[in-house]
Amino acid sequence: MIIYYSQARGNTRRIAELIHAEKGYDLCSIETAEPYTGTYQEIVDLGQEEVENHYKPVLKPLDVSLEQYDRLIVMTPTWWYTMAPAVLCFLSEHSFVGKMIVPVQTHGGWPGHTINDMKAAAPGATFQNAFAVQFDSTGGDELVTGGAEILNWIHQL
Repeated sequence: MIIYYSQARGNTRRIAELIHAEKGYDLCSIETAEPYTGTYQEIVDLGQEEVENHYKPVLKPLDVSLEQYDRLIVMTPTWWYTMAPAVLCFLSEHSFVGKMIVPVQTHGGWPGHTINDMKAAAPGATFQNAFAVQFDSTGGDELVTGGAEILNWIHQL
């Protein structure tokens, strides 16, 4: 299963949908109970505050049971060098003991310690095939990581 959180430009969703199209894996999005509103910069500023305070937003319930999956592709945009607070909350609320997680991050040129933080937030899981996808550094949706590189990684899953 592919489980992702995407905000602002929808870049993480775009990659999740590409994996789904190529592999046919089930697809599920993480959604906050209260959607983020405001300009892109306002959301960025709020995101920085949330990351610095280790904030975990309330999430909408998932429409799937994670217990039926042994392997999860967990995808997050990078917020201030780590995973988005919604993904931190998701990983904190579930047990991943005995599960395989494929961590994927999207970023604008500063990947930070996102993948290591995801590993720390899911004790008991094993991790493989971590991948980072870079978009432009202006907060836009221009893909920097090559499409062939992304497809090659997807086909190795």
